[in-house]
This record gives sequence, C-alpha cells and structure tokens, in this order.
Amino acid sequence: MAIRSPSVSFLPTLVFLLANALLVAEATNVHYYDFVLRETNITKNCTSWSLLLVNDSLPGPTIQVHKGDLVFVNVHNQGDYGVTLHWHGVKQPRNPWSDGPEYITQCPIPPGTNFTYEVNFTTEEGTLLWHAHSDWTRATVHGAIVILPEEGNTYPFPKPDGEEIIVLGSWYSQGDELNAVLAEDLDEGADVPRSVGYMINGEFGDFVACSQDSTYHMYVDYGKTYHLRIINAAVSAELFFAIADHNLTVVGMDAAYTKPLVSPYIMLSPGSTIDVLFTANQTPGRYYMAARRYSSESTDVTNFDHVVTTAIIQYSGNYSLDSSPIFPNRSLPSYFDYDAADSFIFMLRSLASEGHPSDVPLNITRRMFIVASISEILCPHHDCVIGPTTIGSSLNNQSWENPSTDVLQAYYKNISGVYTADFPDFPPVFYNWTGDDMPEESGVSDKVTKVKMLEYNESVEIVFQGSDILRGAESHPMHMHGYSFYVVGHGLGNFDNVTDPLNYNLVDPVLVNTFAVPRDGWIAIRFVANNPGVWFWHCHIDRHMSWGMETVFIIKDGDTEETSMRGPPSYMPPCEDSYNIARMKYRRLPRQISHT
Repeated sequence: MAIRSPSVSFLPTLVFLLANALLVAEATNVHYYDFVLRETNITKNCTSWSLLLVNDSLPGPTIQVHKGDLVFVNVHNQGDYGVTLHWHGVKQPRNPWSDGPEYITQCPIPPGTNFTYEVNFTTEEGTLLWHAHSDWTRATVHGAIVILPEEGNTYPFPKPDGEEIIVLGSWYSQGDELNAVLAEDLDEGADVPRSVGYMINGEFGDFVACSQDSTYHMYVDYGKTYHLRIINAAVSAELFFAIADHNLTVVGMDAAYTKPLVSPYIMLSPGSTIDVLFTANQTPGRYYMAARRYSSESTDVTNFDHVVTTAIIQYSGNYSLDSSPIFPNRSLPSYFDYDAADSFIFMLRSLASEGHPSDVPLNITRRMFIVASISEILCPHHDCVIGPTTIGSSLNNQSWENPSTDVLQAYYKNISGVYTADFPDFPPVFYNWTGDDMPEESGVSDKVTKVKMLEYNESVEIVFQGSDILRGAESHPMHMHGYSFYVVGHGLGNFDNVTDPLNYNLVDPVLVNTFAVPRDGWIAIRFVANNPGVWFWHCHIDRHMSWGMETVFIIKDGDTEETSMRGPPSYMPPCEDSYNIARMKYRRLPRQISHT
C-alpha cells in the first residue's frame, strides 16, 4: 500500500513530556500517534466478523519516521480484553518498558484504559513492523514501520521512482474466537488453529471467493523502478513471494541494508521485513504478485492452507484488459521447496560499506548451543484430554511458561518466585539431532520460567540447532527483542564445532532481528550484550511460541547511568487480575455476524 500521512495526535500529557524531556531534546523529530483498538465489522472470504483492529483498518496505520526520530504511541484499548503492542526490530535502548511482550516486559493493557509507548529509533533504517504481542491478537493487529534515512542523507542505492508497502497477513476461520480456541487447544493438548488464507494488504486476491472485486492493485509506469517494503505479518507461516516475469533486487532486511541480491523470488519468515527494488520493464499489461506458503514440515503434513494470495501489478497505457494477469508460475517456489528457502536466506550479505559498516564481534566471551525442538510436555501442566503427555516445543528441553507477573517488573523490583536465572547454555544430552536414533528422554521437556543472565558488554555467540525430535523437524525463525544480530554461519545437518566455525563469515554477515534455523540445520549468530534490560527470545512461528519455544535474556547494567536500564515510566498496566481479565475473552459468545 502506498505511504499516506498518518493520523496523529499532538496532545500528549504534560507530565509524560516532562518525564521524557531529555529524549525529546536529543531526538531529530518527535511524533505522536493515537492507536484506538476496537471491535470493527469486517467481511472477508464471504464471511463477516467483528474483529479487533487498530483505527478500524487491516493492516493498521503506518508509522513513518526518519532514522533518529522518537515516537510516542498512545494505545487506547476499547476492545473486550487485555492487549499489548510490540515494535518489532526497534532496539529500544535501555528501555524494555516499552517493548511490549505480554508477561515478559508488561502486563496487558486492560479494556477501557490506555497506555503510551515510547518508541526510540536509533540505528534502524529501512522497514520494520509493529504488532500485538498477546496471544494471537496480532493476526489482525499489525502494521508497517517505515524508517527513512536521516534528514539530509540518501539511500545507498539510486532513489526509486516510487514505493509501496506490501503487508502479508494470515486469516483464521475462528474469527474473533481465535484466542478462545487457541486457549482451549493449549489446555487440552490438541493441535492449535491453522490459518485458512493469506492476504496482501488485507485482501485475499483473485483466487479466493468473494475477493476478486477487492484485489489489491499497484499501478506502475514502464521503465520506472519501484521500492517494495515487504512485511511478513502472518502468524505462523513462512511465505514465498514473487512477481510474474520481474526480478527482485533485495537491498535491505530487518531495517539494515544488504548487498544487492537479484532473485526471481524471496522467502520471508514471520516477522521478517525485506526491502526490494523492481523495474517495470516488461510488456505493458497486468502481472500478479503472489505469496504462497513455504511449509518446512514433512511432506506428509498437508493440513495447511494451500491458497495463494495475489495482488496485481498494472502498467499504465492502452492495452486490452480482457486477459487474466500473468501468474509467476516459473518463479514462485512450491510449498515444500526446502532448497529454494535455504538458498535464498543463505545468500544474504550485509552491505558492509563505509557509510553502513559491519561490526561483527570477534572476541567471544560467552558461547551457547541451543537446540530448538518439538517436545512432549508431561500432563500435570494440562488437562491432557488426548493422552499422558501433550505437544509442546522447547529450547534446550526448557519449555517456557508465562508467569502471572511480568519478568521485567520482577527483575526491577527483585520479586522472588517469578522466574529462575538458570536457563542452560547447552542441552541436557548430546546426540544426533537430525538422525533417527535419538534417546527417548530427548523428547520430553519441562515447563519452566527460566531466564539467561548476561553481563553487560559480553560478546555472545549462539548456535541454534534444529532437530527431528518426534519427527518434528521444521524451520524456526528465531527473533530477539532489543537487538539485531549477525548470522555468521549456517548449514544443514548437525553443527560441527571444529570444522564449521572455520567457514564463518566475519566480514559481511547479514544483520537481522529474525532469522530462520533451517529444517534439520543450524545457524550461528553473534551480538554484543550492550543493551541492558529484559529481552524476549522466541520462535516467531506463533504455533511454536505458544507451545513454549522461547526464553528471556536479562542483560545486567553496566557501570554508568548511560549503560544501565532506565527506570519504569510513571504508569504501567497493572498485573493484578490480568489473568482473570485475559480469561474473560475465552468465555465470550461467538461474534460471527453472517455468512454471505
């Protein structure tokens, strides 16, 4: 969708401004937004629902800033249950209080109240997204963040003739009962909901019933070059994307520039953002841009949405519109094309130029080896309707369980009993992660609230290893809050700690906030722990996150005020009765309006 002027409010409270006077003074520009969350009637796929949206739109409003700007977003929750928002990929220096994940850095914003987030853009430049970070509310509560270069600076590539935001989303048949069904499935140990469709800028496209009249169109002129800011806001799906007969040139990922990479398609994990250029250099006509599910599960698993979402690239000029748009049959990979997914992400490189240097940590002081796997969880944690154990997921056999008080508050106030600081650096046993001869105990995980403590300024290397435990090999796009990290190595099979580091890329590895651990493979990442606070680490496929594939990193303070976590704002949403408020939504009557 084209970038439009946002709806903003210039009436923040005097107290809030005074409390943030220093940041306001240091920022290049300061922006104020009002986000109003409320139930809004919406019709898709021949069915009408009342769904929680921001400012009555799907996707929600775009936040547009320059690098170095400061934003205050006043979130008014006029919905029926608690919610939080997260500014995905924004590092929020020293300020996890505005990061947003529920029960990690805050409790939900109760219905009928508001909360103001402070979003501080520092090193980010390019495209990011914001989304709800409570249950699966982000299915309908999400939007784009556009970060332009600092005023007076330019892109590290020729200025495009135009640009467009492309938000890829997912649709669930449960409608406004999605979170209720999710909670029931988790309690009973059943599989969680799967989407029934995907969307481009809130529209299914020409191949879905009742959608042809609303297919999204992008209008182009022959010979001109366009900048697409592509965002995967789908809840639990990695997606291939292509434009018929047009190559895409990748120039950025996760608000960091990359070396130009020409490809007929791209693959985006949930939460990933990719900036691409394409030139309208084909015969004037109409061409589909299309997105299709990439399924990294076994080819035996077919119970996912096979519908392809489309939008139309339409050239200006006089030509017949009688024929259908051209579809990217040759360039859009198939559902199970593991090689296409891996080869694309493995080719990405940082720009590593004088203006945008690469700064890879070389002297590592902390090494971790984390196995991401599907797991079995013992029954005391569930109703276990279907058996003595239930499905779950884990990191080093630790399956995360949310506390009733958020981790950040407990850390700041030194409240005991909320979490333990013993998340392991290594798995409990070593074995052939991708083979068939795994020990039985490798598939059982504990339901825990364990965090990892890091000293300020530690240089950290983490190897994430995928596994085939319980025949559950899949891709796991790992997302770190508060940081970007360098992907210095990757491969298929088991990581070899002797030979694989010899092939690390320490010159121009891609810098990202979300990156997929490939099916039956591994990635090695590096970062410097220089952002003190409480930061969430999780798989961004929400099916896996809901099952427990997450943990929390707590970065301790440095020796000065500038290297220490800030204190809390004057108001944070209360945790008292927040669980009870959340459970209210699970007892609501269906809000489906009609079938047409």
